[in-house]
Amino acid sequence: MSLADLVVVANRLPVDRVSDADGGEGWRRSPGGLVTALEPVMRREDGAWVGWPGQPDVEVEPFEFEGTHLVPVALSAEEVEHYYEGFSNDTIWPLYHDVIAEPQYRRIWWEAYVRVNRRFAEAAASVAAEGATVWVQDYQLQLVPQLLRSARPDLTIGYFHHIPFPAYGLYSQLPWRRQVLEGLLGADVIGFQRVTDASNFARAVRRQLRYETKATGIRVPEPDGTTRLALAKSFPISIDATSYADLARRPDIKARAAEIREGLGNPKTVFLGVDRLDYTKGIRHRLKAFGELLDDDRLTVEDATLVQVASPSRERVESYIQLRDEIELTVGRINGDHDTVGHTAIRYLHQAYPREEMVALFLAADVMLVTALRDGMNLVAKEYVASRIDNRGVLLLSEFAGAADELGSAIRINPHDIDGLKDAMMRAVEMPAAEQGRRMRALRRKVIENDISAWSESFLSALDAVRRQKDSR
Repeated sequence: MSLADLVVVANRLPVDRVSDADGGEGWRRSPGGLVTALEPVMRREDGAWVGWPGQPDVEVEPFEFEGTHLVPVALSAEEVEHYYEGFSNDTIWPLYHDVIAEPQYRRIWWEAYVRVNRRFAEAAASVAAEGATVWVQDYQLQLVPQLLRSARPDLTIGYFHHIPFPAYGLYSQLPWRRQVLEGLLGADVIGFQRVTDASNFARAVRRQLRYETKATGIRVPEPDGTTRLALAKSFPISIDATSYADLARRPDIKARAAEIREGLGNPKTVFLGVDRLDYTKGIRHRLKAFGELLDDDRLTVEDATLVQVASPSRERVESYIQLRDEIELTVGRINGDHDTVGHTAIRYLHQAYPREEMVALFLAADVMLVTALRDGMNLVAKEYVASRIDNRGVLLLSEFAGAADELGSAIRINPHDIDGLKDAMMRAVEMPAAEQGRRMRALRRKVIENDISAWSESFLSALDAVRRQKDSR
């Protein structure tokens, strides 16, 4: 395999292993915005993608897939348990999401995290051409930038953090706080979803490492006594808006949306929540608010239904097992109190759906509920907006989701304020068509202008500016 001028390093490869009817195995492209955004760039640059193939204890040789070099990194079952389920998702994830659940700090998990990050860095270094650009993705790989810089100082390195970065008072709990900051500062450009995330990171650097931080960047000392400038700023991620609009125009998907409403008993208002089953998403809060609106007779089960799609997530992690039990008990109680023979209060769907079905659900829903307690961005909010080519529907959006910075025409809510959330839901139910249209047109303009291509181009342009400065020196 030839060396690549652009290398993406992510926890997962952009493909899933699939079996055909004859028992043979092959690969198919994974769904997701990051894969969609980078596919044309990877083809143009003859790029390489380093990642785990998704199955433990499986060794796969590097291979080509639709114009991209894929470089698998093998993980043992124990490493998946300790590095991924443990440190990444039971330490970093809850800590960085404002300790909504209690983080677990275990040295054996940290040691696995260091070991696996080193393996990813070595794989990336082995396929990167002289002077190449390497773009590292997300919280599972926070040590990779510095490991790469130590091995290959010729590289231009970017890192994008897809989840929130916490305030210093929370971040300082992490026993390995200095090591993580030093790992991230190996990058030339460190991207965050929100301005506040970049500010939280800079403050942690000042407090822990005593480095000089300014709007222009962070002064990072080098082993030879010089300093270099690392840029830390926000690059809010987005979606492939055109693909959602195209799906929404398809007659079969419009017909499916009408069929969904019919199956719900044609209520006046369909509320919709679409989330991974995760404690950060505020699912319990929206269920509580909806249940109380029914209890208070502000809504009736004949006139309003809540459809909650909760795709399975981290099913071996104890806090997620408990969350599923709690949500399903709540749904059962509300439905038991309010269902009639012909109408169901909450349709709870613990499964994942293809994009076509999701767009049909978006078209069927009058009110989209995004009640995240903390979220890096929340792309579902943008997917709903992109799908509403009819300029109808109302988006209720948590102020604690990164999307709230951009989608100012949504109804902003504080999900912890249950009374406020209930009032916002009723405001959405009663909103005139003219106001819906005005708000949705403004939301759609923002999502279409700042789509996934604009995001990837802006980040890669920042990296390119760093590379040109290096070349000029």
